[in-house]
Amino acid sequence: MLGGGTKFKSPKRPRLTPAAAIRLRLWCLRAAVFILFGALIVQLWRLQVVEGRVYQTRAEVNRVRLQAIPPIRGVVFDRNGRQLVRNVPSFVVSVTPFDLPVDQQARVAERLAKLLNMLPEEIERPIAQRRLRGEIFQPVIVKSGVDQTTAFIIEENNDKLPGVQVRTESVRQYLGGPIYSHILGYTGRITDEEYQTLRDAGYGLNDRIGKTGIELSFERALRGQPGKEQIIVNATGRQVGELESIAPLPGDNLVLTIDSDLQSVVADAVRATMGKSKYAVGIVTNVKTGELLAFVSLPGYDNNLFSGNVSEKEWNELLNSPSRPLVNHGISDNFPPGSIFKLITGAAALQEKIATIDTKIFSKGYLELRSEIDPRITYIFRDWGAHGWLDFYQAMARSGDVYFYQLAGGYYDFPGLGAERLAAYSRAFGLGEPTGIDLPGEIGGIVPTPAWKLREYDEEWYTGDTYNMGIGQGFWAVTPLQMMMVVTAFANGGELLRPLIVKEIRDANNNVVQRFEKDVRRRVPVDIHNLNDVSRGMVLGVEWEQGTAREAAVPGMRIAAKTGTAEFGQRDPRTGAYQFQHGWCFAFGPTENPEIAVLVFHEFGGGPQTAAPAVGRILRYYFSRNQLSR
Repeated sequence: MLGGGTKFKSPKRPRLTPAAAIRLRLWCLRAAVFILFGALIVQLWRLQVVEGRVYQTRAEVNRVRLQAIPPIRGVVFDRNGRQLVRNVPSFVVSVTPFDLPVDQQARVAERLAKLLNMLPEEIERPIAQRRLRGEIFQPVIVKSGVDQTTAFIIEENNDKLPGVQVRTESVRQYLGGPIYSHILGYTGRITDEEYQTLRDAGYGLNDRIGKTGIELSFERALRGQPGKEQIIVNATGRQVGELESIAPLPGDNLVLTIDSDLQSVVADAVRATMGKSKYAVGIVTNVKTGELLAFVSLPGYDNNLFSGNVSEKEWNELLNSPSRPLVNHGISDNFPPGSIFKLITGAAALQEKIATIDTKIFSKGYLELRSEIDPRITYIFRDWGAHGWLDFYQAMARSGDVYFYQLAGGYYDFPGLGAERLAAYSRAFGLGEPTGIDLPGEIGGIVPTPAWKLREYDEEWYTGDTYNMGIGQGFWAVTPLQMMMVVTAFANGGELLRPLIVKEIRDANNNVVQRFEKDVRRRVPVDIHNLNDVSRGMVLGVEWEQGTAREAAVPGMRIAAKTGTAEFGQRDPRTGAYQFQHGWCFAFGPTENPEIAVLVFHEFGGGPQTAAPAVGRILRYYFSRNQLSR
């Protein structure tokens, strides 16, 4: 009976005997072993059957890798066989993200940064970017141009720097100095954007490619064909063996049209007469072939900087310099041509029978023109001097502005060419379009016309615009190389040539792969006797006491030359004079059988005062040297 304070008590469990307890423990142990072995079997089945192919691939990748062997880049010579570019070995430190465990990345980056004098984040950032893009087997270039001592220290500590490799690469060494920088250009590491464009052509993420100059224009010829190799690597990604390889094919070599001795003389002559100019150009061409024997844009820059690591300070100095040394002022900058343009005005006037060599025009030092809108207003178009009566030859030699104002725009009963015909002849001589030189960055310039002015300025064209156009002022924009090819056409009898900068491409065995021949773009629409009449006026400019190009003379030789002084900047309202002047001069000779043409341009200066003396010095060197060698 239950009740009162009586409590219910559960029955006592029977205690296990020692033998039963041992049996129970053994059974539990067997069960645990069975479960563990079952899990192991399941895992092995998953690894070997379900994901076996994946892990086999990973293991092979850990052991064997296929990598490109970069080819030896072709070198460059001048026309006489003097080497201008060569390849030199340089140490490069790189990191392969796959071989660098993520949990060790910060430590390795810190150690490497101390050795390379860098910040750890400069190393980690590109590695993280490669990981993010899934390019974990592509080495990340950490630093180029590493000194030998540092390279050896990194190699000695390779066990503490997993994924880090030191290798050598071939980099460019430019031997000619800054006067070749705009011709040769430089190479640099491929950018991500460039890689996306070039990857199908066999380029890698760490390749060097041409960036400017002929390094860029002739990239395909210079580069060569990469090879391939299968290598065996260890757990840290270091090569421990090689299975097979296909050797790369070296790039082709270039032989330039440039004469190194003449290039140096041109640079010295142009530099010596620059005065306050921040930049200047000097060019020499073979008038029969269009070959550039010298092509100098000053100032140049040291393109060897780009073979290593350009510092931020060096880069900013190049970018921010007022002289713009990275710009090839011969093809990538344009200016008003000034009076050297009068060759085209004169040739067009003779061809169109606007004038003859006997046409005389009087210059009292200026020309008065009534406004086409308000006849009460008279505009003054100034000449640089009061020349009196001039015929065609004298006007060319003396560079009389009033004479060419009237040839271009007419004056009362004298008809003139008009803007459209003058523009058409200018285009025929190659203005307003690139010359086609094998250098990047060439611009076409501007040939002004009434339609162009209306489009650009929403203004009508007036006779005064044609006057300025006829003397190479106003809206003109031409490059020095364009004007060089203009005078070349006068020298060779009317052939507008494409300028050549590379003479030959040769393979590694010195066999000629391609030879660049004379390339006639077109013949100018001017009869040979009219071209010769313009040239006679140029000769008079050198030989006549009142000629503007006397400084271009060569003793014992007949030279044709024309100077130009193009005004620009702010204009003085009282005198009409401009604040600044560009100085031009071009010439060719000997006139009986022309060989070369020379052009010099100065940012600040005058044609007769600065450019002509430089042209004369270049001509005298060239012909005296050639006479000695004959």
